[in-house]
Amino acid sequence: MDLAYLVTPLITWTSVGPIKFLINSAKSRRWAFNLVGNGGFPSNHSAVVSSMATLIALREGMGHPAFGVAVTLCFIVIIDANSLRQHVGRQAAAINRIADGDKAHTWLRERMGHTLVEIAGGLATGIGIGHLVHAIFG
Repeated sequence: MDLAYLVTPLITWTSVGPIKFLINSAKSRRWAFNLVGNGGFPSNHSAVVSSMATLIALREGMGHPAFGVAVTLCFIVIIDANSLRQHVGRQAAAINRIADGDKAHTWLRERMGHTLVEIAGGLATGIGIGHLVHAIFG
């Protein structure tokens, strides 16, 4: 059984999380535990799907149907990260403003989506990790 296809997203996810935490901490000049989650540089989701697409391209070739599925999934994730989740964040901000001062209101996280730079960083990281896994596992 070839574990590279299972290990790649796990390696990517566990690598990008700490990178994002350290970058967010450096930007805010404090430990950014409250910024862990959706959003930030690099995009974890974009990194995971691009690492798998890269591994499939390197191992199976770009003509393989699995590569087409992986690229399609990449586009869906990127569109979701850039547009849909940013709209959700804007809605959360509006709800927080409206409910300001209401003791029963639970504050909603406003930072949800990714910028194009954050997505590009995730894609580059994922492609790099895909190449690294291919080099290690052959």
